[in-house]
Formats: sequence, structure tokens, C-alpha cells
Amino acid sequence: MLDIDTLGEQQQLLEGIRTTRAIRRLKSDPVPVELVRKVCQAGSYAPSGGNRQPWFFVAVMDQEKRAFIAQRYKSAFAEYIAPGIEAAKNPEYPEVKKRNMRAAIHLAENMHQVPVHLFVAGWTRHGRPQDNALYPAIQNILLACRAVGLGASLTTAHLAFGDEIDEFIGLSKDTPSCALIPIGWPIGKYGRPTRRPIDDCFFIDEMPASARAKRR
Repeated sequence: MLDIDTLGEQQQLLEGIRTTRAIRRLKSDPVPVELVRKVCQAGSYAPSGGNRQPWFFVAVMDQEKRAFIAQRYKSAFAEYIAPGIEAAKNPEYPEVKKRNMRAAIHLAENMHQVPVHLFVAGWTRHGRPQDNALYPAIQNILLACRAVGLGASLTTAHLAFGDEIDEFIGLSKDTPSCALIPIGWPIGKYGRPTRRPIDDCFFIDEMPASARAKRR
């Protein structure tokens, strides 16, 4: 009988994947630019259609520039999160969602103190952003941050002011940002996030009707 555990899988890599959760509580301590470059280099090893490598990484580390971005991020996030805050007043609202919301609010309120605002941008193709081509690079960056002990998370709330922020950091309409990754030394620890059992979403040959009827 095949023993899956003897197939030589790289346990360290898999455990890194399993424990790369969003870290939104970050210290204000500076991060060496060499380390930021290192995680971006990991992003550049992501696959891309036709090996086009459409990505650009802009690490905003200047305090005044981060304050400019943080002000707009906080404003956009406040509008985005308002319905969730109202929903959380319901006593039956899941506690895990409340915790996630509190962490996201903390990030928004302290974005100006986050030492690295990393923007992931890319060339447009046929006049359209290539967001789908950039997300593998983003995941590589998140995994690389985990590997070197940095905290990070993926957010797109800045896109409410996308044109203004892009212009501010030197991006053009031909190279729009698709994501912002706040990076810093974590407050707290990495750990496995709560996930539904794999057998609830893994099927052989076809998806049963009973599974299609379920909603989270």
C-alpha cells in the first residue's frame, strides 16, 4: 500500500504553506530593504502565461509617503467595513469573524506605522489589468515573508484611491497596482488558520449535488 508520508515531500515547505495566515498586527520596527528585495525576488519566480513576467514591485518605506497612503487606505477601509461592523452587533455573529474584523481594523488604523507598503503592479494586456497573472507572485511573496519571519497580508482596499495612489508612487495606467501587501515584523505568531475539512471541498471526478447546495 502506498505510504504518502514516504514520498519525500518537503515537509518544511508544506508546513510553511499551512501556517501562512494573514498577519495584520505588525511592529513599527524597520525591515531591511535587502529582506524586502528577497521576498520580491521570490515573487518573481512565479509562473506567468507565456513567461511574460508582467509584474512590478514597489516597496514604499518612506514615512511621509506611507502616511499619504495610510490616510487614503483608512478612509476606503472604513467605508468597506461599515456593513460588517453593523452585522457583528448580532449576538449570533461568529466570533472567528469578529476576530478577523478586529485585526483588519487594527491594520487600517495603524497602516501609517507599518514599515513596508508593498504594491504589486503589472503591465496591462489588451487594455486590461493582468490581476490573475499577478496573484501567483503575490502568493510567493506571502510565503517568502513567512519563511524569513515577516508578517504580511493581502489587501486591495487601496484601490478605492487606486489612480491617485498609483500616480503618487510612479505607476501609470499601463502598470496599475492590483494589491497592497503590508509587511513588518509580526506581533503574535504564525499558525494554522481555521479551515473547513478538505473532504468538504475535495471530490473525485465530479462534485455531488449535496456539496453544490451548501453555502458558507
